[in-house]
Amino acid sequence: QLQLVESGGGLVQPGGSLRLSCVVSGVSLDYFSIGWYRQAPGKEREGVSCISRSGNDKTYADSVKGRFTISRDNIKNTVYLQMNSLKPEDTAVYYCAAEVRPGCVHYYTVRADYWGQGTQVTVSS
Repeated sequence: QLQLVESGGGLVQPGGSLRLSCVVSGVSLDYFSIGWYRQAPGKEREGVSCISRSGNDKTYADSVKGRFTISRDNIKNTVYLQMNSLKPEDTAVYYCAAEVRPGCVHYYTVRADYWGQGTQVTVSS
């Protein structure tokens, strides 16, 4: 059974960095495109970034372009989200999710086939 487990969240000051990890178990990561999403209190869940099955195609929300970087290591069955220059408005629960497709299709409608439980990111001084 496929499982996704996020880690790496925490409390960081504005301008700081965090690296989130999404470990996939039960099935090889090779089969999936992986997206990162976030949900802030009182707001809808939104897409942050997505990486295709091959790793060649990456997409980012406008609000994080130039600050966040998504990557994948299929040997480690892990997808990463490097977050730099963090802002208070980045505060949210961050989720990773898998699509059983070569590209990020359902990412744009905030849908996926499998979801993790989320990790809290708080940016505050």
